[in-house]
Amino acid sequence: MAETILVTGGAGFIGSNFVHHWRGRRPGDRILVLDRLTYAADPSQIEGLEGVELVVGDIQDRELVRGLLERNRVRTLVHFAAESHVDNSITGPAAFIQTNVVGTFVLLDAARELWAGDPACRFLHVSTDEVYGSLGPEGKFHEAMAYAPNSPYSATKAGSDHLVRAYHHTYGLPTLTTNCSNNYGPRQHREKLIPLAISRMAAGQAVPVYGDGQNVRDWLFVEDHCAAILRVLEAGIPGETYCIGGDNEWKNLDLLHLLADLVDRHLGRTPGEGRKLLTFVKDRAGHDRRYAIDASKIRADLGWSPATSFQGGLERTVAWYLPGGGA
Repeated sequence: MAETILVTGGAGFIGSNFVHHWRGRRPGDRILVLDRLTYAADPSQIEGLEGVELVVGDIQDRELVRGLLERNRVRTLVHFAAESHVDNSITGPAAFIQTNVVGTFVLLDAARELWAGDPACRFLHVSTDEVYGSLGPEGKFHEAMAYAPNSPYSATKAGSDHLVRAYHHTYGLPTLTTNCSNNYGPRQHREKLIPLAISRMAAGQAVPVYGDGQNVRDWLFVEDHCAAILRVLEAGIPGETYCIGGDNEWKNLDLLHLLADLVDRHLGRTPGEGRKLLTFVKDRAGHDRRYAIDASKIRADLGWSPATSFQGGLERTVAWYLPGGGA
């Protein structure tokens, strides 16, 4: 049966990819996108999609949120909207507290008022593995780990995760939380590592490498993440958390070497040209050493696993951001 869903932050990176993913699999549904259109959003990424309506507004606007949920009889809310750039959270944490904590509270409270007693509703909160802090050389993040956020960004995401959990246990709100590893792919703002590196390499500009470049991240292609979120909505148990990762750990420096080689090849340049652009800079404050996700719960309980190889995903990503690509 066709329904209307609300996607917050649907003009951003993961949100816009999710809108495309949902549209392709449930073409009869109507998708409301609520987005403030900050610098990291791009409404052209969802422009012209049939059945998709963009509402420009703030998730902190309680009357707007409540009106959208009530008038459109929304029973599925997927919450991507967040300030997410760690460097920005260090220099200006206030915006992160307002959007990530207060904004999530407003959404939860509006849903609580309107969904009382309806177990078929779903509030899915998209979070990050950064709430768990930093790993040593061994081990992986999993759903039962204690939170230990190390940046203002991750602290605000941890706070919003706790609010989601509290609204389920206190009010019975049918919530779901996903904590994902680093995403990459089309439609990402160029402030983030992979698109920034591709753009600078293509332009022959210096590519910053924080610290010694040995920080490790677990990379997940954004389309695989979207498929996981849809699967959690379909079969996840309310109140549960699901960690989503690509089982794909790379040191930042090794990743940048691979990207440089791909960009050189795509542009027909002499091999090694891109690597010469890597420039080591002072490490940023609170830079976690290693992230890695144990996604065994979502694999075993919901049957999800990533479908995109890292090489294939990076090839598609590089092609997207280079001149003549989709960016």
